[in-house]
Amino acid sequence: MEYIKRGTSAFKNTNLALFAGGFSTFAILWGTQPLLPEIAREFDVSPAISSLSQSSTTIALAISLLIAGSLSDVYGRKSVMTFSLLASSILAICTGFATGFHTLVAGRILQGITLAGLPAVAMAYLGEEIEAKSLGMAMGLYISGNSIGGMSGRIISGVLTDYFSWHFALMGVGIISLLSSIIFMTLLPTSKHFKPQTFKLKSLAGSLFSQFKVPGLTFLFTIGFLLMGGFVSLYNYIGFELIAPPYSLSQTVVGFIFIVYIVGTFSSTWMGMLADQYGKKRILPLSLVIMLAGVVTTLHPNLLIKIIGISVFTYGFFAGHSIASSWVGRLAVHDKAQASALYLSAYYAGSSIGGTVSGSFYHQWNWPGVVWMIVLLSLISIGISMRLGRRKLPGTI
Repeated sequence: MEYIKRGTSAFKNTNLALFAGGFSTFAILWGTQPLLPEIAREFDVSPAISSLSQSSTTIALAISLLIAGSLSDVYGRKSVMTFSLLASSILAICTGFATGFHTLVAGRILQGITLAGLPAVAMAYLGEEIEAKSLGMAMGLYISGNSIGGMSGRIISGVLTDYFSWHFALMGVGIISLLSSIIFMTLLPTSKHFKPQTFKLKSLAGSLFSQFKVPGLTFLFTIGFLLMGGFVSLYNYIGFELIAPPYSLSQTVVGFIFIVYIVGTFSSTWMGMLADQYGKKRILPLSLVIMLAGVVTTLHPNLLIKIIGISVFTYGFFAGHSIASSWVGRLAVHDKAQASALYLSAYYAGSSIGGTVSGSFYHQWNWPGVVWMIVLLSLISIGISMRLGRRKLPGTI
């Protein structure tokens, strides 16, 4: 059976379906992030505590990813992704009815569990179904759907909160995600290279641990952890910075700050193609340096320069994530869904830990504290990526 090639209708349908699925997943996942100042105000909690409405979802997602990837090895890629999207959209609508902080967090934890299906399986699906020379572009397009979903979820929830309430905002994101899920179900081709396996807990655990023995994968898992820890730290607390004086921006305007995600849509695809052409070991460190330069620029007090810094940071982040995640698919020698799930589990664990810990940095040192924490994470990532590039690994040129 042939693999899906660039330029074919199957390639277009696959990319559009996964774009819609990524949009739905990440609109739900990040829909509460711009609402953290509003949640902190309504429930009278600190910025760090309010971030639990976001980090509780990502830590539940990080854990569930390990199970979802393995379930897809048994029940199939498309079926697990479809269930994930539909269940998450319905839960998102229900979460809008939460009347207490604990109820909100509980609902967000459930969403983290159900959201795991698509991100745990999508990269494995692409790795199995797309031809190798088209994989970088396909992965970039999928991640661009993630970036647009994350951007749109944040903007939509910010605007709806200003005009109605954060309850209405979460319900609105859920309804839009449900429509995207239907597009996914309709367009995604059925797997042709998937071979179902029998679920055995003992062999599953052994297989998971064996992934850490594959040369290079542990480095990529660590990079994912550090990348996302820095990324979420910036976006969790930039809202607090911009709503306060001297900027005093409204919730709607702060929500529209996330439109800089558009550069992530471009960079994930463009830098993915450059990595296919010039090698991941060259383009990955470059992406991380761009990310570092961007976060340092946000220290400038001028609002326009600060936004430019956020844009540059976002460009580098999505480029780095696109390259690192596609590299996982190339290095994994067995159970690719498990390898992808481990990468994303580390990635979202970084989100939960970094996003909450950086709240203490913000409380102690305001915005510069968050920036210098991200600088440290970025420098460590650059060092690891350069060490990874010196190794002779599959998919490395």
